[in-house]
Amino acid sequence: MDGMIIIQVVLLLVGFVFLIKGSDMFVDGASSIASLLKIPTVIVGLTIVAFGTSAPEAAVSITSSITGNNAMAVSNVIGSNMFNLLMVIGVSALLSELLMEKSVLDQDLPFLVGITLLFAAFIVINWNISSIEGIILLIILAIYLYFVIRNAMKSSDAQQVEKPKLTTKKSILFMIIGLIGIVLGGDLVVDSASYIAIAFGMSETLVGLTIVAIGTSLPEFVTSLTALKKGENQLVIGNVIGSNIFNILFVLGASSAISAIPLDSSMLIDVIFMVVVTVICFIFGKTQDKFDKKEGAILILLFAVYMGFAIWRNYFPF
Repeated sequence: MDGMIIIQVVLLLVGFVFLIKGSDMFVDGASSIASLLKIPTVIVGLTIVAFGTSAPEAAVSITSSITGNNAMAVSNVIGSNMFNLLMVIGVSALLSELLMEKSVLDQDLPFLVGITLLFAAFIVINWNISSIEGIILLIILAIYLYFVIRNAMKSSDAQQVEKPKLTTKKSILFMIIGLIGIVLGGDLVVDSASYIAIAFGMSETLVGLTIVAIGTSLPEFVTSLTALKKGENQLVIGNVIGSNIFNILFVLGASSAISAIPLDSSMLIDVIFMVVVTVICFIFGKTQDKFDKKEGAILILLFAVYMGFAIWRNYFPF
């Protein structure tokens, strides 16, 4: 490995740190601002925190779209969604049985299946995600958030407001620094990952599905493990489903709205696999309202099989 590749690997890791810490700072600052404005905690969780955990994927995909790295823009979302469903849920279920909240089972999970199928349809129709389709995804997100927030406001804790963690000045500073970190991190990850891909004969698709997707999914992974540690097992599924919804509607929607994303037909297999995995998780959830160790092991095995296939396809295309 020559010196330049080592430098790019270091820059990639630095980019991930910027993305993750930047999104953390942005969420902390924005949450404190919301608390100072007396916005209920439940609304903060459904909007600011949800956007924050998808910020790394958004930064990478939007940067990729602007710079013309279309394969990475989409494969990052596909890889991230599959890592969330197969590894985050899989590992968490191995560690502890995951119960599903009724609202997630009856509303959010079926909604995720629906928009995943819509995403697949957009690609199959003309092998791209146009700006109009990107705007449609963003409109669906706005409608989804409206109904989620409306339902949440009917709950008993709807009027609870979290105590601000930061002063107004610190909150604004955290938001600014956080956004800078997210933007810089996105640039570093896309540029260094592209360089590494070329150096090792890897396609942008493979890098997006593996290195970049796993790196940008770390916030969801850490959040889920933290929830497990606190005994809040039911939050793991909600965290993953919410993140995947935001990845499709917000990340892909914003990326393609800015610049249409043409795709290669070879990515159809990845899209189909994502649809199949999402449906499998839906079936697992519907059959017993929970994920146990056996299902966790199946999900992890599916991830290993898919990663093996993605790597094999890169070096031995058919």
